[in-house]
Amino acid sequence: MDHRLVPGIEQALMWQGPMKLGREFARGTLRDNALGSRLLTPGKLLDLIMRRSLSSARLRVLQSGRDLHPSTFISTRPIRRSEGVPMVDMERLGRLLKEGATLVLDAVNTYDATLEVACRALQWWSRELVQVNAYLTTGDAAGFTLHWDDHDVLIVQVAGEKSWEVRGLARPAPMYRDAEPNPAPPEEIVWRGTMKPGSVMHIPRGYWHRATREERGDGFSLHLTFGFPQRTGVDYLTWLADQSRRQELLRHDIDRWGSVEARAEQQVAFTDAAVNLVATTDLGEFLAAREQDMSPHRHVTTHGLFGPLVAVVCITEFAPTIEEQADGLVMVAAAGRRITFTRAALPALRLLLSGRPVFVDKVAAATGVDAATLAELLVTENICAELTSELAAGYDGVLMPEAR
Repeated sequence: MDHRLVPGIEQALMWQGPMKLGREFARGTLRDNALGSRLLTPGKLLDLIMRRSLSSARLRVLQSGRDLHPSTFISTRPIRRSEGVPMVDMERLGRLLKEGATLVLDAVNTYDATLEVACRALQWWSRELVQVNAYLTTGDAAGFTLHWDDHDVLIVQVAGEKSWEVRGLARPAPMYRDAEPNPAPPEEIVWRGTMKPGSVMHIPRGYWHRATREERGDGFSLHLTFGFPQRTGVDYLTWLADQSRRQELLRHDIDRWGSVEARAEQQVAFTDAAVNLVATTDLGEFLAAREQDMSPHRHVTTHGLFGPLVAVVCITEFAPTIEEQADGLVMVAAAGRRITFTRAALPALRLLLSGRPVFVDKVAAATGVDAATLAELLVTENICAELTSELAAGYDGVLMPEAR
């Protein structure tokens, strides 16, 4: 998927691909100043909040660095013939922001097509799952106190300015569920400065940091934090535990009431089976499994109710695998599906699975292939989705120009 955010981040951080993700602190500036405001604006963020029923698990408001009770800004609105639903009281929220506050909306990509598309592009690029949170800070409010995240983050300053302090690791590769706590930050400061519109920053997992507008007076800041929870050895072992269910030996009960000798024999058998499983399972298989098997994000499905397909877009969480096979066939692996096509379909498949919205008739005209039949199959298999006007809006102005 040729999304402008990907080369923008690479140019800003002087990266060539995602290989440095999680490796080192980096910062820079987007060359395209308009890209940030295309992703999100303060007005659009508030509009998203106004039109949805949100709980405190997704929406938080802080003042003086402390979380306000949800009742401060969320109330239950009665609906005729139905139970009331929690809705943000926009008048109260507006007063809090006027006073100076930090508003945090988690997983904005689940509410907004533009950020859904941006996260999908970053997933195809990094081959890891991505979630984006929005942070709007007004006046001279403080944000979170000094803390660390259990995932790598890419921060894009969209509007306004905010002061940051970044420190290094206190514990190598800390985790949310860990063997030891990680309670105290190191003294050494890696970077201290101001993020301005277009600024980009990469903070690896475990680096302590904080952001604030204290002592800045009037004004506001809006930034997006894209989170990348990369997979670890612990994730690999957890996945192997799931694979072990294929072996009958490891599905049997532990012989709790048998003799000491019987349990010792069973432990040896379990150990041998576990060692053999690790030795015969490639890390590449583990990495590829999620990419090929994960179901796609939510999308509108009409089953042709409103007419034939006009335009589609590939909506898999990761880029589909397209393999040309020796027998003259082409295999597509994505979203838990493995589908075989004739090689004649390959030019159309490359367009339909590019990650760019495409018109079915134009694919057919460009390739001479029955693109309508291919598109219907890919939609049925949840690899592509019908391109609604709302979803199409998420691609407007954020894709790189098509190669000629």
